[in-house]
Amino acid sequence: MNINDRQNAHNDIDHIFKNLFPAQAMPERPEQIALSHRMLDAMLGGGIALCDAGTGIGKTYAYLVAGTVFSRFRAASPILISTSSIALQAAIRDEYLPFLSNLLMADGMIAQPIQAVIRKGKGHYVCDERLERRLGQLDLSKKNWRAGAALLTLRNELDMDEAAHLSGYDRGRVCIPQTCDCQRESCRYLLFLERCDTGLFLFQICNHNLLLADAIHRSSGRRPILPDTSALVIDEAHKLPDAARQMFGVTLGVEDIRALSRSLRAERFLLAAELWHDAAAPLVRKLSKPTEENQSFNSYAGLLAAPERKLKVIHRQLKDLLTRGTRRQVENLTKTVFLFRRDHNGMVLYVMDDGQGGTMLCATVSDLTTQLRQTLWRQLRPVILTSGTMAVGEDFRRFKEETGLLTDSRVTESASLSPFDYKKNCLLYLPRHPPHQKAADYYHQLSGEIATLLRAAQGHALVLFTSYAAMSAVKERLKGQTSYPLFTMGRNAVHTMEQFKGQPGSVLLATGAAWEGFDFPGDCVSLLIIPRLPFAVPDALKEKEREKYPGLKSFIRAVAVPEMQIKLKQGFGRAIRTETDTCVIAILDERAAKGQRYRKDVLTALPEMPVTGSLREVERFIRRVKADDYFREVSAWLM
Repeated sequence: MNINDRQNAHNDIDHIFKNLFPAQAMPERPEQIALSHRMLDAMLGGGIALCDAGTGIGKTYAYLVAGTVFSRFRAASPILISTSSIALQAAIRDEYLPFLSNLLMADGMIAQPIQAVIRKGKGHYVCDERLERRLGQLDLSKKNWRAGAALLTLRNELDMDEAAHLSGYDRGRVCIPQTCDCQRESCRYLLFLERCDTGLFLFQICNHNLLLADAIHRSSGRRPILPDTSALVIDEAHKLPDAARQMFGVTLGVEDIRALSRSLRAERFLLAAELWHDAAAPLVRKLSKPTEENQSFNSYAGLLAAPERKLKVIHRQLKDLLTRGTRRQVENLTKTVFLFRRDHNGMVLYVMDDGQGGTMLCATVSDLTTQLRQTLWRQLRPVILTSGTMAVGEDFRRFKEETGLLTDSRVTESASLSPFDYKKNCLLYLPRHPPHQKAADYYHQLSGEIATLLRAAQGHALVLFTSYAAMSAVKERLKGQTSYPLFTMGRNAVHTMEQFKGQPGSVLLATGAAWEGFDFPGDCVSLLIIPRLPFAVPDALKEKEREKYPGLKSFIRAVAVPEMQIKLKQGFGRAIRTETDTCVIAILDERAAKGQRYRKDVLTALPEMPVTGSLREVERFIRRVKADDYFREVSAWLM
């Protein structure tokens, strides 16, 4: 690209953000504009840009505008966007891009609408042949009417995620098989793939797992899953290492075990289903419980013996009688349990939260960074990695270490500060005399401190715990100390969120996935309480990484502290979601108190804001920043 074209491309970005967006009542944000320019430079130069973007900057429009402008001057292939959440994928396709497209068409910058398509793995789409076979086997009058209706809608709906109430068993029976030899010219799935490759879609959108699966296919010489793309945008990039651990390893959770039981019963192998259920029951009970601190993989090892023996029996006796899908389930579970029982060299075994209030067994490669370098980063295309929690301040070292980018010469870094006025709208409370964790009455002290804070802020609180045990202990003690409605986030998170938001002044106790991804705009979270700093629980992965460091102190400083700071940033992000939100952030960990070892790390991780150790100042702050309605609503609910 010559100098004039490059300048014209940057002029287009300025025109969109400084003229077109403000004409639609969207504020001009200098940090957002600068971020979009940096993203465009990386696309034009073929680099890898790490872009940490604070809350409220508008990073999604930053990369969509940069990508659209890039395509006008350079791109012949589509741009791939990878995200972690389904909600963001849908928002990009259905909200962000239609708005941007209409704006640019009205201005004359583009002649045709910008189109995007969401790409998913085979298991999300309907196989027409298998669907008709399944419907032919059923008496729909004897089936749950909602599940039956969902199955019928698939005749007109290719994406099974769009069919509400579709059973897990039916999904497995009608999805596209891993080896598809369909010869039907009218196959909707094949027609969909052909359409995706026509050049109709400027943006192709997928999740991190599919992105990595495509990279693995390409590196091993197999047929790519996704089309060649001119640029890659990885949003929610802080989730990439976890996705890579899953893709380069295996997992075992409650749903994997229950899915085989359902399949065996559906094929009328009732005795086998019962024997499998009984053999796996102790393991299921333990996996159904939340992951707790200091929980090791070894505590599950003895519970895998009985399932392994039963899988061998089922495979030996029924392999020629099972359908191909159920036989594959048995074989995959057998391989997984065998790996977990034998602890193969080069694999690290550990446990993690399954995101549903339970536990998942995991095995992954010990050298994740090499795998990422050999698959994802070897593809010579520009890459934008963006998130609100990739860096601590302006330090990206920990993220680069985890993703294999530490020594890549193509990498550039930028940290864009949030436009929110945290100095005015936030108050950080670090108590002068915090609860002492080693004290015998620690949970009594902690609950008392939380109850006092709730009175000062009139409820409206989110309490983020680092363990389910701590959350349960505080919940029991709080019941008698506060009159505010008290909710605990469990498996039915959406329902709990609706209840919490619907009752002004209520209190939500949460852990696990609640540290990120949940949105609490307005006054419902006017007090964010973090009882303990979110240091990662020691596990086999951390032990393996610790071997790289000369001592424990250097490992804590290089790994444990940066990870804690990033997690703290994620939790803090639940407090302020819009320019007008106001909130007290209370960190009750004694290690963050004045003069203690992690106080400076806490202050470095969070935006600059006033700090107090006085509960009276907390109450004054709430009185100053909240409108009268805030207090009247609470009184009405409590009467």
